This record gives sequence, structure tokens and C-alpha cells, in this order.
Amino acid sequence: MQKTFTCLICPVGCEITVTATGDTIERIEGHECKRGIPYVTDEFLNPKRILTTTVKADGAQFPVVSVRSDKPLPKNKIFDCMEVLKKTRIKAPITMGQVVVEDILDTGVNIIVTRC
Repeated sequence: MQKTFTCLICPVGCEITVTATGDTIERIEGHECKRGIPYVTDEFLNPKRILTTTVKADGAQFPVVSVRSDKPLPKNKIFDCMEVLKKTRIKAPITMGQVVVEDILDTGVNIIVTRC
């Protein structure tokens, strides 16, 4: 199997191709610098993303507050995390950087307030 990624580590934006059998990477081609290798390895084996969304706020100026993950989450957990956050409410007073959900779904990632 071959899969192509656009590397986001530097401004060059190399098109890097990973050739693999299952979860075993056989070859990585197309990178102009060595930083592309760990990037596509992680992106191929365990892609992660920062989650940015809102949660309901009680007693605050606005009905929702902006939140994000403090570290990238495994991509396959994003929708499960959204289900948790859909049911989450935060009470005023709210401060920027405040932890809304600690260690969401046992990922080691906290959900924090980004704007209040």
C-alpha cells in the first residue's frame, strides 16, 4: 500500500510517499529534509490533531465558551471526545487556560478554555 502526505513541518511542503504493508513501513520517499521522516511516520501510524470547539457555559456573558485540547489528540478519538464535550457544562466565573475536562478519555490530554 502507498499513501502520500504533504509534510507540514517546514515551508517546503514536500509530497512524501509511504510504502507499507499493514502497519509496517517499508519505504519513505520524497522528503527534502530529515524532519519529514518522523512527521510522516507519526501521521501514518498514529495521526493526532488539536481539537477546537465550544462547551456550554452557565452564568457567563455568552452561552458557550471556546475550548481546545492542550496537546494533540489521537485522530481516532476526536468524535468520542466531541460526545463528551457535548454533555459538558462550565460554570462562571471562567478564566482563560482553565481546565474544563482533565485527561479526556484517558488520553493524557486536557481540554482548556481559550477565550472567555
